Amino acid sequence: METEGRADEGSSSQRDPPQNTGSYDFSLTPQDSRPTEDSQPAEKLVPVEEPIVVDRKAIEKLTEGLLSHYLPDLYSSKQALLELNQNQVILLDTLDQEVTKFRECNSLLDLNSLFTEAKFYHGKLVNIRKDMIMLHEKTTKLKKRALKLQQQRQKEAMEKEQQREKELERERQLIAKPAKRT
Repeated sequence: METEGRADEGSSSQRDPPQNTGSYDFSLTPQDSRPTEDSQPAEKLVPVEEPIVVDRKAIEKLTEGLLSHYLPDLYSSKQALLELNQNQVILLDTLDQEVTKFRECNSLLDLNSLFTEAKFYHGKLVNIRKDMIMLHEKTTKLKKRALKLQQQRQKEAMEKEQQREKELERERQLIAKPAKRT
């Protein structure tokens, strides 16, 4: 209906100069009569152009009445929209907190896997430490044994040397000495 009124305004402005009476002519002219999908072509209508004169006070009262009729609903709609907007902000904050909690849970899962992995590697380190202690004990025993063997070899070498010296001494004594001539 509003588009028809605008179309009418355009067509009437082509015929006559615009009038500032505050009223609109909604009658159909031959140019405006276009068939729609549902209707048959309209018959030719004669334009009605009677200017309506309305008092300024009447316009103001009508405006006040219209505003007083629609403004309370508009204000209540505005309040409802503001409340809805506040609720949406609260909801977004709550969702953000929930997302943060989920991220913390995921990081806790990551922490759990890290602790599991740390426990696994701790077990490996304990086993390595045990092996190192065992190897240290074995090397200590081997060093003691090597020292004992070295001391025993030195003792045997000394004994052999003493034995050889004794034999050399004995051989010297056994060798006949020329008698001294006097």
